[in-house]
Amino acid sequence: MIPDDSSDDFRRVTVVAGGASPEREISLASGRAVTGALKSLGIDVREIDPVDASLAGRDWCDGEVVLLALHGSGGEDGTVQAELESLDVTYTGCGVESSRLAFSKSRTKVRFGEHGVPTPGAVTLGPGFDPRTLDELLAQFGLPLVVKPDTQGSSVGVRLVESPSAFSAAVAEGFRLGEHVLVERAVAGEEWTVGFLDTWALPPVRIKTPRPFFDFEAKYHDDRTELEFPAVEPGSTAERVVAVARRACKALATRGLVRVDLRVDEWQRPWVLEINTIPGLTDHSLVPREAAHAGLTLGQLCQRMIGSAQSEPRGWHIRQDQMVRSAVAGVS
Repeated sequence: MIPDDSSDDFRRVTVVAGGASPEREISLASGRAVTGALKSLGIDVREIDPVDASLAGRDWCDGEVVLLALHGSGGEDGTVQAELESLDVTYTGCGVESSRLAFSKSRTKVRFGEHGVPTPGAVTLGPGFDPRTLDELLAQFGLPLVVKPDTQGSSVGVRLVESPSAFSAAVAEGFRLGEHVLVERAVAGEEWTVGFLDTWALPPVRIKTPRPFFDFEAKYHDDRTELEFPAVEPGSTAERVVAVARRACKALATRGLVRVDLRVDEWQRPWVLEINTIPGLTDHSLVPREAAHAGLTLGQLCQRMIGSAQSEPRGWHIRQDQMVRSAVAGVS
Protein backbone atom coordinates (compact mmCIF):
# COMPACT_ATOMS: atom_id res chain seq x y z
CA MET A 1 0.00 0.00 0.00
CA ILE A 2 1.31 3.45 -0.89
CA PRO A 3 1.91 5.38 2.35
CA ASP A 4 0.24 8.72 2.86
CA ASP A 5 3.18 11.08 2.53
CA SER A 6 1.17 13.75 0.72
CA SER A 7 2.09 17.28 1.60
CA ASP A 8 0.45 20.69 1.69
CA ASP A 9 3.84 22.39 1.88
CA PHE A 10 3.39 24.22 -1.43
CA ARG A 11 1.82 27.49 -2.48
CA ARG A 12 0.44 26.51 -5.83
CA VAL A 13 0.27 23.58 -8.27
CA THR A 14 0.71 24.20 -11.98
CA VAL A 15 -0.59 21.47 -14.27
CA VAL A 16 1.33 21.35 -17.56
CA ALA A 17 -0.58 19.55 -20.33
CA GLY A 18 -1.22 19.73 -24.05
CA GLY A 19 1.88 20.27 -26.13
CA ALA A 20 2.32 19.54 -29.81
CA SER A 21 2.88 15.77 -29.85
CA PRO A 22 0.50 13.22 -31.42
CA GLU A 23 -0.71 12.58 -27.86
CA ARG A 24 -1.91 16.16 -27.38
CA GLU A 25 -5.60 15.35 -26.93
CA ILE A 26 -4.90 12.63 -24.36
CA SER A 27 -2.57 15.01 -22.53
CA LEU A 28 -5.22 17.73 -22.43
CA ALA A 29 -7.71 15.20 -21.05
CA SER A 30 -5.21 14.17 -18.37
CA GLY A 31 -4.66 17.82 -17.53
CA ARG A 32 -8.36 18.50 -17.15
CA ALA A 33 -8.80 15.45 -14.94
CA VAL A 34 -6.00 16.28 -12.49
CA THR A 35 -6.88 19.99 -12.41
CA GLY A 36 -10.45 19.15 -11.45
CA ALA A 37 -9.30 16.61 -8.86
CA LEU A 38 -6.92 19.07 -7.20
CA LYS A 39 -9.43 21.92 -7.22
CA SER A 40 -11.96 19.66 -5.51
CA LEU A 41 -9.47 19.43 -2.64
CA GLY A 42 -9.27 23.22 -2.37
CA ILE A 43 -5.79 23.45 -3.88
CA ASP A 44 -4.73 26.53 -5.82
CA VAL A 45 -4.22 25.25 -9.37
CA ARG A 46 -3.38 26.84 -12.70
CA GLU A 47 -2.93 25.21 -16.09
CA ILE A 48 -0.29 25.81 -18.76
CA ASP A 49 -0.24 24.47 -22.32
CA PRO A 50 3.31 24.88 -23.75
CA VAL A 51 1.77 25.49 -27.17
CA ASP A 52 0.16 28.68 -25.86
CA ALA A 53 2.76 29.96 -23.40
CA SER A 54 6.45 29.56 -22.68
CA LEU A 55 7.32 28.13 -19.27
CA ALA A 56 10.25 30.51 -19.03
CA GLY A 57 7.94 33.47 -19.40
CA ARG A 58 5.67 32.53 -16.50
CA ASP A 59 5.83 33.82 -12.95
CA TRP A 60 6.98 31.07 -10.60
CA CYS A 61 6.49 31.50 -6.87
CA ASP A 62 8.51 29.91 -4.08
CA GLY A 63 7.07 26.54 -3.13
CA GLU A 64 5.30 26.02 -6.46
CA VAL A 65 5.11 22.46 -7.82
CA VAL A 66 4.50 21.48 -11.45
CA LEU A 67 2.38 18.39 -12.02
CA LEU A 68 3.37 17.10 -15.45
CA ALA A 69 0.57 15.62 -17.57
CA LEU A 70 2.46 16.30 -20.81
CA HIS A 71 2.53 13.06 -22.83
CA GLY A 72 4.74 12.26 -25.80
CA SER A 73 7.58 14.29 -27.28
CA GLY A 74 8.36 17.46 -25.39
CA GLY A 75 6.91 15.95 -22.21
CA GLU A 76 8.25 12.46 -21.65
CA ASP A 77 11.59 12.87 -23.42
CA GLY A 78 13.36 15.03 -20.82
CA THR A 79 12.74 18.33 -22.61
CA VAL A 80 10.29 19.93 -20.18
CA GLN A 81 12.15 18.41 -17.23
CA ALA A 82 15.39 20.10 -18.30
CA GLU A 83 13.59 23.42 -18.78
CA LEU A 84 11.98 23.26 -15.35
CA GLU A 85 15.31 22.39 -13.75
CA SER A 86 16.87 25.43 -15.42
CA LEU A 87 14.09 27.51 -13.85
CA ASP A 88 14.64 25.82 -10.46
CA VAL A 89 11.00 24.65 -10.38
CA THR A 90 9.99 21.40 -8.65
CA TYR A 91 8.13 18.95 -10.89
CA THR A 92 6.54 15.51 -10.59
CA GLY A 93 7.94 12.34 -12.10
CA CYS A 94 11.25 11.17 -13.47
CA GLY A 95 14.31 13.34 -13.95
CA VAL A 96 15.90 14.35 -17.23
CA GLU A 97 18.05 11.32 -17.94
CA SER A 98 15.52 8.67 -16.88
CA SER A 99 12.91 10.42 -19.04
CA ARG A 100 15.21 10.51 -22.08
CA LEU A 101 16.11 6.88 -21.66
CA ALA A 102 12.56 5.59 -21.18
CA PHE A 103 11.25 7.62 -24.12
CA SER A 104 13.41 5.62 -26.54
CA LYS A 105 12.20 2.04 -26.68
CA SER A 106 15.49 0.88 -28.24
CA ARG A 107 17.65 2.53 -25.57
CA THR A 108 15.35 1.15 -22.90
CA LYS A 109 15.89 -2.36 -24.26
CA VAL A 110 19.65 -1.86 -24.08
CA ARG A 111 19.34 -0.88 -20.43
CA PHE A 112 17.03 -3.81 -19.71
CA GLY A 113 19.58 -6.14 -21.25
CA GLU A 114 22.33 -4.69 -19.06
CA HIS A 115 20.22 -5.33 -15.95
CA GLY A 116 18.76 -8.72 -16.85
CA VAL A 117 15.20 -7.49 -17.27
CA PRO A 118 13.29 -9.85 -19.61
CA THR A 119 12.12 -8.00 -22.73
CA PRO A 120 11.18 -9.31 -26.20
CA GLY A 121 13.98 -9.39 -28.75
CA ALA A 122 13.95 -6.54 -31.24
CA VAL A 123 15.82 -4.83 -34.07
CA THR A 124 15.96 -1.08 -34.64
CA LEU A 125 15.58 0.21 -38.20
CA GLY A 126 16.92 3.55 -39.35
CA PRO A 127 16.31 5.68 -42.45
CA GLY A 128 17.33 3.97 -45.64
CA PHE A 129 17.09 0.43 -44.24
CA ASP A 130 17.28 -2.44 -46.70
CA PRO A 131 13.75 -3.85 -47.28
CA ARG A 132 15.36 -7.27 -47.53
CA THR A 133 15.77 -6.96 -43.75
CA LEU A 134 12.34 -8.55 -43.52
CA ASP A 135 13.74 -11.94 -44.52
CA GLU A 136 16.32 -11.73 -41.73
CA LEU A 137 13.69 -10.68 -39.20
CA LEU A 138 11.35 -13.48 -40.19
CA ALA A 139 14.18 -15.97 -39.81
CA GLN A 140 15.09 -14.53 -36.40
CA PHE A 141 11.66 -13.87 -34.85
CA GLY A 142 9.03 -15.43 -37.09
CA LEU A 143 5.49 -14.04 -37.26
CA PRO A 144 3.72 -12.17 -35.88
CA LEU A 145 5.96 -9.15 -35.37
CA VAL A 146 5.21 -5.88 -33.61
CA VAL A 147 6.29 -2.72 -35.43
CA LYS A 148 6.34 0.54 -33.48
CA PRO A 149 7.92 4.01 -33.60
CA ASP A 150 10.91 4.21 -31.28
CA THR A 151 9.63 7.33 -29.51
CA GLN A 152 5.85 7.44 -29.20
CA GLY A 153 3.37 6.47 -26.49
CA SER A 154 -0.32 5.55 -26.16
CA SER A 155 0.29 2.81 -28.78
CA VAL A 156 0.43 5.53 -31.46
CA GLY A 157 1.71 3.94 -34.68
CA VAL A 158 1.98 0.42 -33.23
CA ARG A 159 1.12 -2.33 -35.71
CA LEU A 160 0.83 -6.09 -35.30
CA VAL A 161 2.25 -7.66 -38.47
CA GLU A 162 0.82 -11.11 -39.10
CA SER A 163 1.84 -11.54 -42.75
CA PRO A 164 4.92 -10.52 -44.78
CA SER A 165 2.75 -8.36 -47.05
CA ALA A 166 1.78 -6.08 -44.13
CA PHE A 167 5.36 -5.37 -43.06
CA SER A 168 6.23 -2.50 -45.40
CA ALA A 169 3.12 -0.45 -44.59
CA ALA A 170 3.69 -0.91 -40.85
CA VAL A 171 7.29 0.24 -41.13
CA ALA A 172 6.28 3.24 -43.27
CA GLU A 173 3.78 4.28 -40.59
CA GLY A 174 6.49 3.98 -37.95
CA PHE A 175 8.86 6.19 -39.91
CA ARG A 176 6.10 8.75 -40.38
CA LEU A 177 6.16 9.22 -36.61
CA GLY A 178 9.89 9.14 -35.96
CA GLU A 179 13.42 8.61 -37.25
CA HIS A 180 13.72 5.05 -35.99
CA VAL A 181 11.38 2.08 -35.93
CA LEU A 182 11.47 -0.90 -33.59
CA VAL A 183 10.62 -4.35 -34.94
CA GLU A 184 9.91 -6.62 -31.98
CA ARG A 185 9.13 -10.27 -31.43
CA ALA A 186 5.45 -10.54 -30.58
CA VAL A 187 4.80 -12.32 -27.28
CA ALA A 188 1.62 -14.38 -27.44
CA GLY A 189 -0.26 -14.27 -24.17
CA GLU A 190 -1.81 -11.80 -21.75
CA GLU A 191 -1.43 -8.04 -21.52
CA TRP A 192 -0.52 -6.70 -18.05
CA THR A 193 0.40 -3.35 -16.58
CA VAL A 194 1.39 -2.09 -13.15
CA GLY A 195 1.90 1.43 -11.85
CA PHE A 196 4.59 2.47 -9.39
CA LEU A 197 4.90 5.54 -7.21
CA ASP A 198 8.58 5.57 -6.33
CA THR A 199 9.18 2.02 -5.02
CA TRP A 200 5.54 1.28 -4.15
CA ALA A 201 3.47 -0.81 -6.55
CA LEU A 202 -0.17 -0.16 -7.33
CA PRO A 203 -2.41 -3.20 -7.93
CA PRO A 204 -1.32 -4.93 -11.16
CA VAL A 205 -3.88 -5.17 -13.96
CA ARG A 206 -4.58 -7.94 -16.45
CA ILE A 207 -6.12 -6.43 -19.58
CA LYS A 208 -8.63 -8.21 -21.80
CA THR A 209 -9.57 -6.82 -25.19
CA PRO A 210 -11.28 -8.38 -28.22
CA ARG A 211 -8.86 -6.44 -30.43
CA PRO A 212 -5.61 -8.07 -31.66
CA PHE A 213 -3.70 -6.19 -28.95
CA PHE A 214 -4.13 -3.30 -26.50
CA ASP A 215 -3.93 -0.57 -29.15
CA PHE A 216 -5.01 3.09 -29.07
CA GLU A 217 -8.66 2.25 -29.70
CA ALA A 218 -8.70 -0.39 -26.98
CA LYS A 219 -7.11 2.04 -24.52
CA TYR A 220 -9.36 5.04 -25.06
CA HIS A 221 -12.49 4.21 -27.05
CA ASP A 222 -13.46 0.54 -26.92
CA ASP A 223 -15.87 -0.10 -24.05
CA ARG A 224 -15.33 -3.84 -24.46
CA THR A 225 -11.88 -3.58 -22.86
CA GLU A 226 -11.94 -5.29 -19.47
CA LEU A 227 -9.57 -4.88 -16.52
CA GLU A 228 -8.97 -7.56 -13.93
CA PHE A 229 -7.07 -7.11 -10.66
CA PRO A 230 -5.67 -10.53 -9.72
CA ALA A 231 -4.50 -10.90 -6.12
CA VAL A 232 -0.75 -10.57 -5.55
CA GLU A 233 -0.23 -13.85 -3.73
CA PRO A 234 2.97 -15.86 -3.22
CA GLY A 235 3.81 -17.75 -6.41
CA SER A 236 1.11 -16.03 -8.45
CA THR A 237 1.51 -14.53 -11.90
CA ALA A 238 0.60 -11.15 -10.41
CA GLU A 239 3.50 -11.44 -7.96
CA ARG A 240 5.90 -12.23 -10.82
CA VAL A 241 4.58 -9.30 -12.84
CA VAL A 242 5.19 -6.89 -9.96
CA ALA A 243 8.68 -8.29 -9.32
CA VAL A 244 9.77 -8.00 -12.97
CA ALA A 245 8.21 -4.52 -13.29
CA ARG A 246 10.08 -3.44 -10.16
CA ARG A 247 13.36 -4.59 -11.71
CA ALA A 248 12.55 -2.57 -14.83
CA CYS A 249 11.97 0.58 -12.77
CA LYS A 250 15.21 0.00 -10.90
CA ALA A 251 17.12 -0.43 -14.19
CA LEU A 252 15.93 2.99 -15.41
CA ALA A 253 16.14 4.67 -11.99
CA THR A 254 12.60 5.98 -12.25
CA ARG A 255 10.95 8.13 -9.63
CA GLY A 256 7.46 9.44 -9.06
CA LEU A 257 4.50 7.90 -10.87
CA VAL A 258 5.28 5.55 -13.78
CA ARG A 259 3.56 2.64 -15.51
CA VAL A 260 5.22 -0.57 -16.67
CA ASP A 261 3.60 -2.44 -19.57
CA LEU A 262 4.22 -6.18 -19.94
CA ARG A 263 3.15 -9.31 -21.77
CA VAL A 264 2.85 -12.65 -19.97
CA ASP A 265 3.44 -15.72 -22.14
CA GLU A 266 1.85 -19.17 -21.98
CA TRP A 267 4.43 -20.28 -19.39
CA GLN A 268 3.42 -17.34 -17.16
CA ARG A 269 6.71 -15.52 -17.77
CA PRO A 270 6.47 -11.70 -17.77
CA TRP A 271 8.20 -9.72 -20.53
CA VAL A 272 8.58 -5.96 -20.14
CA LEU A 273 7.57 -3.91 -23.19
CA GLU A 274 8.22 -0.39 -21.93
CA ILE A 275 7.98 2.12 -19.09
CA ASN A 276 5.72 5.16 -19.38
CA THR A 277 7.20 7.98 -17.30
CA ILE A 278 4.08 10.20 -17.52
CA PRO A 279 1.17 7.76 -17.65
CA GLY A 280 -2.29 8.88 -18.66
CA LEU A 281 -4.53 10.30 -15.95
CA THR A 282 -7.89 10.40 -17.76
CA ASP A 283 -10.98 8.53 -16.58
CA HIS A 284 -10.09 5.80 -19.13
CA SER A 285 -6.45 5.59 -18.07
CA LEU A 286 -5.03 2.58 -16.29
CA VAL A 287 -3.10 4.11 -13.39
CA PRO A 288 -6.06 6.07 -11.93
CA ARG A 289 -8.11 2.87 -12.06
CA GLU A 290 -5.33 0.97 -10.30
CA ALA A 291 -5.23 3.72 -7.67
CA ALA A 292 -9.01 3.52 -7.26
CA HIS A 293 -8.71 -0.23 -6.70
CA ALA A 294 -6.20 0.57 -3.94
CA GLY A 295 -8.69 3.01 -2.38
CA LEU A 296 -7.19 6.25 -3.68
CA THR A 297 -9.09 9.00 -5.48
CA LEU A 298 -7.36 10.80 -8.33
CA GLY A 299 -6.89 13.81 -6.04
CA GLN A 300 -5.20 11.68 -3.41
CA LEU A 301 -2.96 10.11 -6.04
CA CYS A 302 -1.97 13.59 -7.26
CA GLN A 303 -1.19 14.64 -3.68
CA ARG A 304 1.17 11.69 -3.36
CA MET A 305 2.80 12.59 -6.69
CA ILE A 306 3.44 16.07 -5.33
CA GLY A 307 4.78 14.65 -2.08
CA SER A 308 7.17 12.44 -4.06
CA ALA A 309 8.40 15.44 -6.07
CA GLN A 310 9.20 17.31 -2.85
CA SER A 311 11.02 14.41 -1.20
CA GLU A 312 14.47 12.94 -1.60
CA PRO A 313 14.71 9.99 -4.02
CA ARG A 314 13.88 6.67 -2.37
CA GLY A 315 15.03 3.10 -2.75
CA TRP A 316 16.61 2.36 -6.12
CA HIS A 317 16.78 5.98 -7.26
CA ILE A 318 20.19 7.44 -8.01
CA ARG A 319 21.31 10.93 -8.87
CA GLN A 320 20.52 11.68 -12.49
CA ASP A 321 24.01 13.04 -13.16
CA GLN A 322 25.48 9.71 -12.03
CA MET A 323 23.57 7.64 -14.57
CA VAL A 324 25.65 5.85 -17.17
CA ARG A 325 24.21 6.82 -20.52
CA SER A 326 23.48 3.75 -22.61
CA ALA A 327 24.49 3.70 -26.25
CA VAL A 328 21.63 3.78 -28.73
CA ALA A 329 20.77 0.28 -29.92
CA GLY A 330 22.36 -0.73 -33.18
CA VAL A 331 20.60 0.52 -36.27
CA SER A 332 20.67 -1.55 -39.40
